[in-house]
Amino acid sequence: MELRSSGRTGAVAPAVALLMVLLLAPVLGADGADAARKKGYKAPATTASLDVKIRGSVRQVYVEDADPGSRVLLVNPKGRVIRKARTDSFGSKVFREVRPGFGYRVIQRKPGEVPGPGGDIFAGTRKVRSLKPGDNPPQPYYRKQAELKEGLNYVTMRDGVKLAMTVRLPLGKDIDDGPFPTVIEHSGYGTAAPGDLLTSLFGGSDPLAPDSATIIGSALAPLLGYASVSMQMRGSGCSGGAYDLFGLPTTYDGYDAVETVAAQDWSKGKVGLVGISYSGISQMFAAGTRPPHLGAIAPMSITTDIYNGTGYPGGIFNSGFALSWVSERVRDAQPAPEGGQPWAREMIENRGDTQCLENQKLRLQTLDVFRMIEDNPNRTPLVFNQRAPGNWMKRIQVPVFLTGQYQDEQTGGNFPTALPNLDGNRDVWVSMQNGVHSDSISPGTITRWIEFMDIFIARQVPEIPALFVGPGSPFSALLGERSDPIEQSEYVGLPDVAAAEKTFRRDNSRVSLLMDNGAGPSGPGGLGATWELDYDSWPPKNVRPRTWYLGDGGSLNPKKPDRRSIERYTADPAARPSTNLAGGGVNAAQPDYDWAPVADGKGLGFTTGRLATDTVIAGGSSLTAWLKSSAPDTDLQVTLSEVRPDGKETYVQTGWLRASHRKLRRNGRDPLNIVPTHLKRDQRSLPSGRFAKVRVPIFPVTHAFRAGSKIRVTIMAPGGDRSEWEFRTIDDGTADNTITIGGNRPSSLTLPVLKGATALGNPLPVAGALRGQPTREYEAASNGG
Repeated sequence: MELRSSGRTGAVAPAVALLMVLLLAPVLGADGADAARKKGYKAPATTASLDVKIRGSVRQVYVEDADPGSRVLLVNPKGRVIRKARTDSFGSKVFREVRPGFGYRVIQRKPGEVPGPGGDIFAGTRKVRSLKPGDNPPQPYYRKQAELKEGLNYVTMRDGVKLAMTVRLPLGKDIDDGPFPTVIEHSGYGTAAPGDLLTSLFGGSDPLAPDSATIIGSALAPLLGYASVSMQMRGSGCSGGAYDLFGLPTTYDGYDAVETVAAQDWSKGKVGLVGISYSGISQMFAAGTRPPHLGAIAPMSITTDIYNGTGYPGGIFNSGFALSWVSERVRDAQPAPEGGQPWAREMIENRGDTQCLENQKLRLQTLDVFRMIEDNPNRTPLVFNQRAPGNWMKRIQVPVFLTGQYQDEQTGGNFPTALPNLDGNRDVWVSMQNGVHSDSISPGTITRWIEFMDIFIARQVPEIPALFVGPGSPFSALLGERSDPIEQSEYVGLPDVAAAEKTFRRDNSRVSLLMDNGAGPSGPGGLGATWELDYDSWPPKNVRPRTWYLGDGGSLNPKKPDRRSIERYTADPAARPSTNLAGGGVNAAQPDYDWAPVADGKGLGFTTGRLATDTVIAGGSSLTAWLKSSAPDTDLQVTLSEVRPDGKETYVQTGWLRASHRKLRRNGRDPLNIVPTHLKRDQRSLPSGRFAKVRVPIFPVTHAFRAGSKIRVTIMAPGGDRSEWEFRTIDDGTADNTITIGGNRPSSLTLPVLKGATALGNPLPVAGALRGQPTREYEAASNGG
């Protein structure tokens, strides 16, 4: 099965860079600095009423229907002008980062009866409130919302913005057959498009079909007996508002949606959140606002940090997937029908949807994301902190079922670093595996996912419909010919949901590590893991840091070399292809990988001897390098791999770091959890002619290095080891980098080894079988490793 988002094959995630779109953040904007930082000046007296629409939003004030291109002034509760701006060609303006409180108004100079500037008057609006985050409407507000019908609806948020929501009922049901267990899927893809996704997936044509990336809510949930509400993110599709992904108004839209849907007569009263990627990430924010009627969440394939996790891995801009995803979202945010999403154009031009047209008025207030990218190469706290999904995870109190892949080609594999933020929530189940973005919808997770949904959202004994179960089921056809069959739940026949919940808790550990996805009976690369490790925490409590030291001749040794030596390479990103994919996509059982070897003189390799026993790792790793460069700064890419007894080499995981970003957080110095600050104030050039200690974090991974294999680490310029991530590196092929070996400045690799763990007798998979992990012929680097 291949998931698609608007305009780009296979692009499901943001991404969250995921997610770089989050750089639509209000840093300063064209209308000036943060209102809280400027005293402003005394506002002129008004003598007339300004006939525009004005509303307060979460830390925002916006106006519509003003004169296009007119100059407007934002006046604070103390009567002082704190912002000056011009409305766009629709007559709209959003003032962002406005201190919460009542008394804000907008004034505008208007021509008076007396000719000339001296005869002008100032007209003013009514006063409004800039809303405080967490200051939620009372429950009667949600009960008074209009009843949602089957199909497309427009629902008013707390700030007056109307969002498109499409209600999809369980297969064969009418709305009067309710109440139903209910879920919400929230994203900025073509989510609320009211057509039939299954028709398009099986070869039909529907101009109003939602994106296939919304398959969880728009197709699977109704087939599983759930009512599903497909919610269009503000500023996209037919929803109103300005696009500012995971800004505070968008975050609290999630709260309002949960409470509105829970109040419907056809809903059972507790609502779940579902979705993969974009609509998986949005769940972190909505659940973090703690809606009273949220029952549980089930996010798939997420990012938890939009800077280091997806947008700027190691401080290096992801100019591949992240940039292309941002570009798509900017196109989607354009006003329809001239631009925007195809389904919105269809609704306006051919279906007479006047509300969809009305909802385009704030579209020109989407900020210039490309400028934001240029202006924020470092981790700007004002931009990133409130938009970091991992930060909101700390506040989640409802049951969570989270799935993801370490080699995710879109959102990336850094998400496990945020799992400790869920430690305060006892009802958490996490399932992780090797694989690609869409593998969250796979046999290894789908049965448990449905069981979780039925128990914690529907409050019923799980039973998986026949169309999902077995090798010949329609759902198996969606997954593709190489897929293990979906199994029926073992809980069928239990007397009640209490018994099912008790059994589910007994059977499922907090953390399930699915191993060797792709090595199962359906053939090399087929969906399905072959074995599993279960733990009650992440990282598992029996993880121990084990260090190998870089040695002469490309060796990797458990003992530090006594004698000091050096190795050199040229940081040349052009020495290899920018990605490891020759063509096609990564969802295939056997993708067309072209994982190039380390080019001579353009990188270093270090390899252990043959392992005497299995070595299983689970967690983050790091490389400590004493580095000197001929350039003031350089970018490092560090890749782990397994050199097999048959002479093949299998990719495991990668980490990155811009050397000038080497300053670490105080709580980020654990070799298994290295966390650079990435703050501008901490950025330092490399000392000229001297060595500096640089610690490169490697994304988390679980992998079983088999006895007889070798562990390898390579160091080079960024690029060539990922299928969709490319990098805007500062290296141009002229920097000569030197790394010390042994002595008083030893460079080393530290891995998170599971004490006592083995592959449990499972054989080494066939070369090329593991999903998301390309294989190549092993070739030693020029330094011998």
